[in-house]
Amino acid sequence: MSVPSAGRQDPDRDPGLQPERTRLAWRRTTLSGSVVAVLAVKTVLHGAASAAGVVACALCCVLWLGFLRVAHLRIRTLAATPSPMAFAPRHAAAAVLCTVAMAVCGAALVL
Repeated sequence: MSVPSAGRQDPDRDPGLQPERTRLAWRRTTLSGSVVAVLAVKTVLHGAASAAGVVACALCCVLWLGFLRVAHLRIRTLAATPSPMAFAPRHAAAAVLCTVAMAVCGAALVL
């Protein structure tokens, strides 16, 4: 496979499929976040529920809803036009913040 030179596109690449692949990636990531939120709830309900655990679980669920909102906006944008606009930096920052904070909340529940 040759590397295309600057300014030219690879003839084997179909740029029309990129929004679809990105949309599917957002859906998979949203599904992963859903699993994290469900496991957080399960951990709190089936373990010794401390106040800190309940707060971490609630925060994890709120963060999941925030990520779900950002992902839904991006999926709609990708589906609306064949050549979607670039991802807004504030939305990207919100997605990263939700993801990292959910990981921290999950770690707090496990420890």
